[in-house]
Amino acid sequence: MEERKPIDVEQAIHKIMERTKQGETEMVSIDEAMGRYLAEDVVADHPVPSFDRSSFDGFAIIAEDTTNASFQEPVTCKVVGRIGAGDVTDTIVQKGEAIRIMTGAQMPKGANAIVALEIAKEEQINDETWITVNRPIEKGTNVAFIGEDIQKDVVIVHKGRQIAAGELSILATFGYAKVKVYKRPIIGVFVTGTELLSVDEPLVPGKIRNSNSYMLLGQIASVGAIPKYYGILPDDYELCYTSVVQALEEVDYLVTTGGASVGDFDFVQDILHELQATVLFNKVAMRPGSVTTVATWKEKWIFGLSGNPAACYVGFELFARPVLKTALGAEMVHLPRSKAILEHDITMGNPFARFTRAKAEIRGSDIFVSSVGRDKSDIISALVEANAFLFIPARTKSISKGEEVTILWLDQGVERAIE
Repeated sequence: MEERKPIDVEQAIHKIMERTKQGETEMVSIDEAMGRYLAEDVVADHPVPSFDRSSFDGFAIIAEDTTNASFQEPVTCKVVGRIGAGDVTDTIVQKGEAIRIMTGAQMPKGANAIVALEIAKEEQINDETWITVNRPIEKGTNVAFIGEDIQKDVVIVHKGRQIAAGELSILATFGYAKVKVYKRPIIGVFVTGTELLSVDEPLVPGKIRNSNSYMLLGQIASVGAIPKYYGILPDDYELCYTSVVQALEEVDYLVTTGGASVGDFDFVQDILHELQATVLFNKVAMRPGSVTTVATWKEKWIFGLSGNPAACYVGFELFARPVLKTALGAEMVHLPRSKAILEHDITMGNPFARFTRAKAEIRGSDIFVSSVGRDKSDIISALVEANAFLFIPARTKSISKGEEVTILWLDQGVERAIE
C-alpha cells in the first residue's frame, strides 16, 4: 500500500486553488435570482434619480421667496397646483407661488426647494389655497437631484456578488428582468459503511445511524450548490466502484464520507487508483480530518472525507467549500477569519495544525472565543454550539488565556456571536 505523507494545510489549499475555476453561466428570472452569484457587473444605464424629485410630502417653492421669513414676519405663497407621485405638470412655479407635491414626484419647473408639509401652514382664503412659511428654506432642501444616488454608466454591483434583497432592488431599478448568474453545480454524496443505518431505522447493536450525509447535504446547500444524495454504500469494493463511476457521470463533483482511511474496508484510495484520478493529496497535517483526500478526474472533483463527523465537517469547510464557491463565482471562497481573545488556557501540544470547534462571542468591540465540548473527531455534540473554528498552528505547545488567536467563522457564525 502506498505510504500517505501528510502535507501542510496551507499547501493543500494552494494545490486546490491552483486548479479551481468558475463554472458555467445561465440567465434566470429576477424572481429566481435570490441567493445566486452574479456572472456580470450590473451597470447603471441611467442616473438615479432619473429626474429631480421631491424627497418629502410638501410644497415645491422658490427658495429665495423665503429668505427673510421669520415667526414675526412669515412669508405666504399661493398654491397653484398639485403633483402626485408619478405625475408631471406643465405649470411653472412663479415668484410667490407653490405647488403641492408628493414624495417621489418630479419637481416642477421654476421650483428649487421643498418645504415639508409639517412646516408649511396651509389655509383657504377667498377660495384660494395659501401656505405660510415662518423660516428660510435653503435652495435644494428636500430635493433629490438627478444622479444624486447613482450616476449613469457606473458599476453598481460587481460580478461575483451574491444576490440578496438589496441587489434585487438594484436589479429591478435598472430593468434586469433576466439576470446572468453562475450555474449551481450538482454535488453527489455517498456515505460508506455496512455499520450505517438509515435515519428512520431502529438502533441495533454494532450499528449507528447515518448522520454525515445530512450534515454534508446541509453544508452543500449552504454554499449555494445542489446536493444529490446517492445513499449508503456497503463494504463491497466492486459495488462501491461501479456506483462511484455511475455517479461521476451524473454530477459535477462527488463527495464521499468514510472509507478514506487505511482499514481493510476503506476503498477510496483504490477507487481513485483504478479511475486513474489525479490525487492532489490524501493526507493533511491537521486535526481533525487528516485523512482527507482530494482528487480530480477529467473535469470533475472527488472529495474523500473522513467518516468521523467532526473530521468530515472540517474537511468539507476547508477544502470542498473553496472549490464550490469558486465554481459559483463567489467573491469570497474561504471561511472568513478574525482575531479573537482566548478565554481559557490551551496546553494540548500537537505536531499538526488543529481546527477546534469553538464558540465565538462579540462583546463590544472585541471577539472572545472558547472551545466547545470534547475535541475529538468523532464527537458530534460540539457541532451544534460551534460557530467558528479556533485555529491552533502546528507545533504550538500552549496558548494562555487572554492571548490573541485566529478564528474561522462558520456559516451564520456572526449571527450566533452577538450577545
